[in-house]
Amino acid sequence: MQEKIKDEIKKAMIAKDPVRVGALRMLSAAFTNELVSQGRPPQEPLSDEDCLKVIKRLTKQRKDSMDQFTAAGRPELAEDEKNELIILEEFLPTQMSEAEIESAVKAKLAASPIDPSKKGIFVGTMMKELGGNADGAVVKAVIDRLVV
Repeated sequence: MQEKIKDEIKKAMIAKDPVRVGALRMLSAAFTNELVSQGRPPQEPLSDEDCLKVIKRLTKQRKDSMDQFTAAGRPELAEDEKNELIILEEFLPTQMSEAEIESAVKAKLAASPIDPSKKGIFVGTMMKELGGNADGAVVKAVIDRLVV
């Protein structure tokens, strides 16, 4: 995945797309930071699984920043974050829709109903079951709606 990002940086530079170049360079730097935080040399390749974790973390940060900028009345900064988010999401696997998540949650609840006080544990269980294909915030919202 790291090589794909490097290739995309080159393509964006040739296309003279400063927003894309900036977002991809930020992603590449985040990969390097992840390696260093793991105590590994920066030139070592990062596994695709670790790359996806980094990308998910960055997309979550962008979403949080968009919310904060919008709440603070700074739509131009929120727009910048949104543009970066769109670029980052290109490298994530296709996310499940809310309807797909809801049907999976309903099936799991039908198989084994849960105590409403244990919703947090159930969210974790569902996230493991759905893998990286579901947004945690959407899963939590669906569970909050269905478990009363």
